[in-house]
Amino acid sequence: MDLEDTLLMMPGPVPVAPRVLRAMSKPMINHRSAEFAGIYADCREVLSSVFQTKNDIFLLSGSGTAGMEAAVGSLVENGDKVIAIENGKFGERFKDIAARYAEVVPVVFEWGLPIDLEIVKEKLEEGAKAITLVHNETSAGILNPAAEIGKLAKKYDALFIMDGVTSLGGDDVKVDEWGVDIAVVGSQKCLAAPPGLAAVSVSEKAFETMKEVTKKPYYTDLLAYKKSGDKPKPETPYTPAIPLFYALQEALHIIKEEGVEARIKRHKTLSESLRAAVAELNIEMFPQLNEYSHYSNTVSAMKAPAGIDGENIKSGMKKRGIIIAGGQERLKSKIFRIGCMGNVTARDVLSTIQQLEIILNERGYIDNLGAGVEAATRVIDRA
Repeated sequence: MDLEDTLLMMPGPVPVAPRVLRAMSKPMINHRSAEFAGIYADCREVLSSVFQTKNDIFLLSGSGTAGMEAAVGSLVENGDKVIAIENGKFGERFKDIAARYAEVVPVVFEWGLPIDLEIVKEKLEEGAKAITLVHNETSAGILNPAAEIGKLAKKYDALFIMDGVTSLGGDDVKVDEWGVDIAVVGSQKCLAAPPGLAAVSVSEKAFETMKEVTKKPYYTDLLAYKKSGDKPKPETPYTPAIPLFYALQEALHIIKEEGVEARIKRHKTLSESLRAAVAELNIEMFPQLNEYSHYSNTVSAMKAPAGIDGENIKSGMKKRGIIIAGGQERLKSKIFRIGCMGNVTARDVLSTIQQLEIILNERGYIDNLGAGVEAATRVIDRA
């Protein structure tokens, strides 16, 4: 398989623009220099519009999971109670991270099912220092009710920690309006940069709480990032992955040029076109929704059609040069997932649908080709 001609349509990493790749080839610089301080400040400024926040933003050399651990490890410790909401793989991960630092009160729903806010409310009534939520659960293709969880957290005086790893930059995320105390995004998702950086926004209330934590992690201590970030020449407390900062800065310039609102609209339109196509092909979406939950606008999770293994669809697409995702753990073979993140275009989506139709036709699931592409095109043309 020629990697140059491979189309990544998975929920991250995503294709990276050539100008972003070129940016990584710049000469190495001193990470305590004015040059690096300028890059760091520029990234934080653009990210503030993506997060829709006035809170401080910091960049960690590590994946989104590092950001999740920084959020939890800096904020809670032994004796604290954390409510961890799970309805997919990454909610489970948040729960597991929190269990390393504090007492976890799990609120678990079957993967792909919507969150029952009444159950969350009951747990909050019992008291908790913090509550965690994965906003966009890519393992199940469901967008969880962050605004509603934020209201409940505020009502019961719990700090709200949100994984926005796969929604920030691709869907509407209102950190300040929703009352998110700590929000996390990964570089390789909707920001369309290479993997390896996590951005974390932190509220003043969260910072004040962190000061009371007696035993925090070393590398991911967010107070250390604040101390370094507040310097006249802002920097990171430890050596950053400088080429990745070059890349992220360029990727954020692309976002600024497109405009955050336009970028979100593009993601929504293309995801809607993909959902229209699979509906036309009689493929059922996987997640179940309620009035507070929605289909993800950055990854669509579909049930594998009757008689076809989801992994077979995934491997068939790979042979045709398109990388999609299968189901994780208990969902393996039962679903397949198509990402719609970053600088994805209408052509990318239509090419993916076209190849999916061919696979379904070869396996006897559909008789004719073109219906899915036509349905998707209609949505795109209306936008």
